[in-house]
Amino acid sequence: MPAESACLSCAQDTQDPTRHPENWIASDKHWRISHAVGAAVAGWLVLVPRRHVVTIADLTDEEAAALGTWQVRLSRALHAVTGCAKTYVVQFAERPGFAHVHFHIVPRADGLPEQFQGPRVFALLGKPDQPAIASAEVTRVSAALHAHLQSPPVPATS
Repeated sequence: MPAESACLSCAQDTQDPTRHPENWIASDKHWRISHAVGAAVAGWLVLVPRRHVVTIADLTDEEAAALGTWQVRLSRALHAVTGCAKTYVVQFAERPGFAHVHFHIVPRADGLPEQFQGPRVFALLGKPDQPAIASAEVTRVSAALHAHLQSPPVPATS
């Protein structure tokens, strides 16, 4: 198990949301959300626990309850802001330096080519043949998502 001091996710955590103003979305006492760096998809989010934890089984009940709420809130925000057809929620935490539990919440656009659907969507993150979206677009989408999350929640209809 990697030491907390070697954890890149912990090194990026801060109580100050202005540290990463271009991609910060939201945070609470348990979780922080930002736009993924190097994503070729506008709205690719990363949901990270503030406490160092390397397995979902080690989340506290309070962290787990907040996780479910965040996943739904962020998916709804992505639908509203990006118009995506659905969202993918993915957790592996296997890459060196990123064993810290984290969830990718990825908007899947209608018409996304089949070669990028499902787990293959990771071909759109940090790959030279799929250039990342412009930083201005990251800032715009991040700000829109932040604003959407500040408005009162609208319950889902059945």
